[in-house]
Parts: sequence; structure tokens; C-alpha cells
Amino acid sequence: MTSTATAPVTEPASGILHQPKAVWAVAFASVIAFMGIGLVDPILKPIGEELDASPSQVSLLFTSYMLVTGVAMLVTGAISSRIGSKKTLLSGLAIIVVFAALAGASDTVGGIIGFRAGWGLGNALFIATALATIVGAASGGVAKAIILYEAALGVGIAVGPLVGGVLGDISWRAPFFGVATLMAVAFILLVVMLPATPPPASGGTSLAAPFLALRHRGLLTVAITALLYNYGFFTLLAYTPFPLDMGAYPIGFIFFGWGLALAISSVFLAPRLQRRYGTLPMMMLSLTLFAADLAVMALFTDSKPVLIACVVAAGLFLGVNNTLITETVMISAPVERSTASAAYSFVRFVGGAAAPWVAGKLGEHQANLPFWVGAACTVLAIGVLASGRKVLAHVDDHDPAPHSIEEATAVTVGDAD
Repeated sequence: MTSTATAPVTEPASGILHQPKAVWAVAFASVIAFMGIGLVDPILKPIGEELDASPSQVSLLFTSYMLVTGVAMLVTGAISSRIGSKKTLLSGLAIIVVFAALAGASDTVGGIIGFRAGWGLGNALFIATALATIVGAASGGVAKAIILYEAALGVGIAVGPLVGGVLGDISWRAPFFGVATLMAVAFILLVVMLPATPPPASGGTSLAAPFLALRHRGLLTVAITALLYNYGFFTLLAYTPFPLDMGAYPIGFIFFGWGLALAISSVFLAPRLQRRYGTLPMMMLSLTLFAADLAVMALFTDSKPVLIACVVAAGLFLGVNNTLITETVMISAPVERSTASAAYSFVRFVGGAAAPWVAGKLGEHQANLPFWVGAACTVLAIGVLASGRKVLAHVDDHDPAPHSIEEATAVTVGDAD
């Protein structure tokens, strides 16, 4: 089916670089925050070797981070609507600084896992507030502010594994201390440069709203779809460094390629494919290709060139799917976009948090089993999405407006999973 929808419209990027210092301070902090997502990939194996931990134990670094992030996404709106975006932003940065430094200083895997959980709380507070802060301080309109924010997102996701690899080649502790240092610099810059932002006059956001939103079948369908394919996603992200069995530096470069492919496909490929073939068909195709990608990794787990090629290719499929599925969330239920985003993030993160540990545990018994299970879960995701085609039929009839703050935030969550 060919969609009649048009791609999201954005303003030209001319003049986008002429921004107040406060905007650049937040953008810098955003890059560092998004770097933290893939930063630990290259150092998973070194941590396991030095601290005598199994792959499943080390993979809990992802599980604790995502579990806390998912739960925290339910309350970040309520917090920022009560204390204001600047205080929420600074709170998130301060939490990241403290827990990243504590993770780097820890001598046990259990300690690092716990500190990564605290890091997840700080990151949730930050990413839920950063875009609104940039929009409030930027010049040239909302569209240009969103372009700048999404550029920071793409740079952070792509560069994170590379920085983790470079610093991890020195010591597995170095990436943690590096993030703590850079975030401390960002904290100081924001204290000095960012004007105070009072809480909205409209009052606080209800904590129950995201749960109530899940009563709508369309939103629930998309959330469960994301939960299932997240299993495959986190198998790729948290488990693949173990069968690759390479140093921190080469792992960093491999996942840099993955992040770069994800960023490019999110921004450039997804809108064009959506316009030509429709949202739901392209989501199903991208998930099918990702499932096939994981199946190839299961068949050729002993081949490092195949694993490397599949990791990078997965970035293309996931980038398209993440953008389309998070845009679908925004119009899947008759609720506020911020509420839909919070509900969706909660289900996909909390439900998928066990995936890194399960993949590591399965891999301890049979190296290719995690990839088979990841592929199977992704196929189930396609089935769930197909079962909801009737309630989501309006998606391809929707004429998207220019990206809103809530939509860009949702895309952030989709890409940062």
C-alpha cells in the first residue's frame, strides 16, 4: 500500500548555528548524555575479564540502566512540571556525574550494575528535559531548535562507542571517569549560561496518565511491538561483544559504524521510505530485515566478519524502524503526545530490561542461541504489529505536522534504547 502521507517538514538549517551560548551548552551536554548509551559496549568484555564476571553478569549493566530509565520516564514530566526544566536538567546531570564516577571507582560488578541504575535515573531526567530547554533558549524557531537537538542525538549515539573504545583501550574505568568529567563541565556551563526556568503555571502532570493511556489498544499494540523487538536490539548491543572477542578499540569502531548507520537511516531514510511505501509496511519490512539479520548472526556466530557486517547493517534497519514506530506512538491514541511517549517508553524499557541478562545467560550455554531467540522475538513483534493493523489503519492516512517537542523527545527515546 502506498501512503499519501508526507514526510515531516522542517525549516531550512540556515542560521541554525547562530544560537545563544546557553543553547550550545545544552547541546554539548546532550551529546555527552547520548554518548553514555553505547559507551559501555566496548568495555563489557574487559570488565568481565578483570572482575571475573560472566557475560550475563556484565550484561546487567544494560538491564539496570534500562529498567530505571523506563520507570523514571513515568515521573520526569511530573518532576519538571513542578520544579522547572533548568532544575530538572541540572539534577539529571549531577546524578550522572556522581554515578558515572562511582561506577569507574567500583571494584565489583555488582557495584557497577547499581551505579549504572543511578546513571539511568539521571539520564531519564536529562533527556526528558533537554529538548524543551533548547527550544526555550534557541533563536530561529522551534524547527531549528529540534534540528540542532536531533543532530546532538545522532552525534552522541555514533560517537559513544568510539569514545568508549578509545578510552577503554587505556582502562575499562576510563570511559566512566571521562563521562563524569565531561558532564561536570556541562553542569558548570549550564549553571552559568542557562537562565532560570520557572515551573509551568498550568500545574503538575498526573502520574497516572501514562497508565491510563495504555487502555487504548493502538498504543498498547505499538508498545508491545517495541518490547519484543527490543529483546533483539539488546541482544545485539549487550551480547555481541562477547562472541566477537576483540579488544575495546575495535569493538568501539564496530559499534561506531552501527551508531552512524542508525543516525543516518533515522534522519534521511525513514522519511523517504515512509512517504513512498507507508508507515506500517515499512515498519514490518524493517523488523523483518532485522530478524533476518539476527538469524544470519545465529548461523555464522563463529565468523567475525559476518558479525561485524550484521551489526552495522542492523543500524540501518533499527534507525528506520525506531523513527517510524515512535512517530506512530504520537498518533496511536487520543492522548497528549508527552503522555503517549511516557507510556510507550515505560513498557518497552521495563519489559525489555531483562533481555541483556537473558542473552548473556543463554550465550554461556550455546554461543548462537541468544541470536536465535532475538530473531524469534522480533518475528513475534511483527505478528503483534500485524494484529493491530485495523486499530492503526489511520496512521497511513495521517498528514504529519512539523516535529513537535514531544515527538522529537519520543524519537530520542526510540533511538536511545
